[in-house]
Amino acid sequence: MTASPLPAPALAGARAVDGSPDPLPLALRSDRPLDLRSTLAKLSRGPYDPTFRVVPSGPLAGTWRTSLFPTGPVTYRLVQAGVRDVVGQAWGPGAGELAESLPSLLGEPDDAASFEPPARLADAHRRHLGLRVPRTGRVLEALVPAVLEQKVQVVTAHHAWRWLLARHGTPAPGPAPEGMRVVPDARTWATIPVWDWHRAGVDPRRARTVVECARVARRLEECAAMEPPAAQARLQLVPGVGVWTAAEVAQRALGDADAVSVGDFHLAKAVGWALTGERTDDAGMLRLLAPYAPHRYRVVRLLEVSGLGHAPRRGPRLSIQDHRGN
Repeated sequence: MTASPLPAPALAGARAVDGSPDPLPLALRSDRPLDLRSTLAKLSRGPYDPTFRVVPSGPLAGTWRTSLFPTGPVTYRLVQAGVRDVVGQAWGPGAGELAESLPSLLGEPDDAASFEPPARLADAHRRHLGLRVPRTGRVLEALVPAVLEQKVQVVTAHHAWRWLLARHGTPAPGPAPEGMRVVPDARTWATIPVWDWHRAGVDPRRARTVVECARVARRLEECAAMEPPAAQARLQLVPGVGVWTAAEVAQRALGDADAVSVGDFHLAKAVGWALTGERTDDAGMLRLLAPYAPHRYRVVRLLEVSGLGHAPRRGPRLSIQDHRGN
């Protein structure tokens, strides 16, 4: 990664208006294709996630995100400047740490050289060579929203995430788009009162799990420096964190291209349909994905970005409440 003056036309108008210091310039030139949008897309928790915003046009166009580092909160904005180039700016006390972690965030360590896609996905792989698995390195930041998504409809979890951040998060540093927030720290998550969990629509079981995660956040953050299997095993030591939740965290915080979200209501069916033309269950999905280890999650992402995992419906749409494991 290099930090150099940014092209003025690409980031015009991104100066802070809240009295914060001048932004830290960001720039990364990769030696292989990099698709900023698809690489970071899974870090968003719904279209109204207060930590993630895509501004499609105008003087502040780009992908905006907030994060919380040990040195403090940060807002950053990234713009695709070429097939292999991303530039941006960062504001806030955590800007320096964000700059150091930018290559990992943009999937530079994600090595797909040994990946041979399934025949049905070969064309999708060619069309999405810039798709990477990001690594934020922020474990609790990925863990809390994953817990909120356990065994409920996604829209319900996204509402809870927005409500809790509006109530307990902090304003985003710099000139962030209106409404953006920074996630609470571990102490705040651990001390959210019972009535606020209720008002957010979070049941006592998921609330207890978030609180337990926050109480051991220091040990969980150590997962970022561990090998993926050991990291997922440590995550699952927390009561209420199972295989599905640990995989969701590994995909985002740890950059694990092999983490499969076993227990997802839709995923096994999608993988089965895409690879064989038939629906399957979790066991069948794992058998189908086994030849592609250590790139099983990469296969899933190709299904998502290409739309090839959508099997035709066989009946009326149902309102499914319990759709994900823990």
